[in-house]
Amino acid sequence: MSASNVTPEQTQQAIFNIEKLYVKDLSLEIPHAPGIFLERETPQIDLQLNTGAMPVEDGVFEVTVTVTVTAKLAEKDKVMFLVEAKQAGIFQVRNIPQDEIEPVLAVVCPNILYPYLREVVSDVVIRAGFAPVMLSPINFDALYQQKKQQSPEVTH
Repeated sequence: MSASNVTPEQTQQAIFNIEKLYVKDLSLEIPHAPGIFLERETPQIDLQLNTGAMPVEDGVFEVTVTVTVTAKLAEKDKVMFLVEAKQAGIFQVRNIPQDEIEPVLAVVCPNILYPYLREVVSDVVIRAGFAPVMLSPINFDALYQQKKQQSPEVTH
């Protein structure tokens, strides 16, 4: 194949770079302090998880993974603590076919961000005076496939 038959798309290599990782938002609530620290009951942990992506500029995206962790005492229906953390990253995604960008933003990027988010949540819970919360691993590919099946035209 001569150089004149090569299209610009074929000569451009796919680019995926992590530009920046950061905590975008973090909140902790302990509504029943200080009395809640005297409770001996093990709390039930409720977890809500969301991901999102938005373009920052051409070929650059901000991806976020947000988790809300609520620890409640089941017997008293009393909240011990509530943590909401949003881990974000700026990713450069260039020269990737359009139909492959969404899975990169919905699966690859959250897989990179999630370990940082787990550490943030564990750290803030410990600093709040509670036993650490270890968030279980998440299969972002399965979540993405599930979202696609529920509404095929979902875009981030």
